[in-house]
Amino acid sequence: MPPEQSARRNIDKMLEAAGWHIQNYAERDTDAALGVAVREYPLANGQRADYLLFVSGLAVGFIEAKKEGTTLSGAAQQASRDRANIPAGLPTQQGCPFVYTSTGIETYFQDAREPNSRTRLVFAFHTPDTLQDILQSVSLRQRLKDNLPLLEEGDLRKCQFEAINNLEDSLKEARPRALIQMATGSGKTYLAVSSVYRLIKFAQVKRVLFLVDRRNLGKQTHSEFQAYTTPDDGRKFTDLYNVQHLSSNIINDANAVCITTIQRLYSMLKGEPVYESDDDEEGSAFEQETEDTIPQKVIYNPNIPIDTFDLVIVDECHRSIYGKWRHVLEYFDAFIIGLTATPYPQTRNFFNQNLVYEYRHQQAIEDNVNVGYYVYRIKTEITQSGSHI
Repeated sequence: MPPEQSARRNIDKMLEAAGWHIQNYAERDTDAALGVAVREYPLANGQRADYLLFVSGLAVGFIEAKKEGTTLSGAAQQASRDRANIPAGLPTQQGCPFVYTSTGIETYFQDAREPNSRTRLVFAFHTPDTLQDILQSVSLRQRLKDNLPLLEEGDLRKCQFEAINNLEDSLKEARPRALIQMATGSGKTYLAVSSVYRLIKFAQVKRVLFLVDRRNLGKQTHSEFQAYTTPDDGRKFTDLYNVQHLSSNIINDANAVCITTIQRLYSMLKGEPVYESDDDEEGSAFEQETEDTIPQKVIYNPNIPIDTFDLVIVDECHRSIYGKWRHVLEYFDAFIIGLTATPYPQTRNFFNQNLVYEYRHQQAIEDNVNVGYYVYRIKTEITQSGSHI
């Protein structure tokens, strides 16, 4: 099979999995389903769009198909040119703003309505329902840029205040990944909860995924959300928003925050109805692998669309997220924020060298946030000379 034909076959499968109805141009009926993808649609310049996407009978976007190995940045420019050649009289929603470029293996997405619009890598195509919802509201990146009010320091430590400000600056610039390095004990979780509250309340972030290393750390994180008193409202976070510490493989649509381990998340994406054992979540997923660990394969799960979460926070992110679990983290079309006290070089690479804040242990001691320590060497006769049993 020619490479481009193979790519289109894979794209067809991806579209069908995401709920799109596929048609050839000759048989087109754009009202046949909520989402219809029409192949080889003629454009005003005499060219043909590989796929033209319709939602509720109105054109909303394009897909440019390329053979595997193609550099998709150039293909994105071609797809954007297609937007300028929409046939006269064709009904569209907001000028047909969505552009995908795909090889069937790798896919990029762009929303032309966003400020400083740029392409981003996505695991799969969005569902027709998702694009419908996006079109009916201001884009998340626009809300992040416009809606976040000035942060007041209040009860925040100086390091937490500075970290949140820097993180929000990164989000306003639509940088997809951000890393915060803070010494253990300096309040990373409280910082994260404070930031999540602002992002949900003011930027209308739909849902946040909070990934922890072990199940017992998930319980502690849940307790932090329960104990958090909102600075402007005075009520507890959980009085305002639902927070779920996953004990099953079902995500409740009403939840604003979901807390889980990456092991359970992987189980959910595989479509397993229940997780095998809570004991499996007690061992650190981030420490149980070696440099040659084989990455876990992830396939699209139509019950968990890629837009399920707007934001993913990875607590205590270590080397393994770039090996065994990398594909799990990259499944969602979401901003990824990492929290760690000791970033490895792989950590910085995964987060595109976007270290938004750095607060080391020595600085925490100098600020009286952490307590220093002394090392005592204790000598005994046995430790010095040995003994016999």
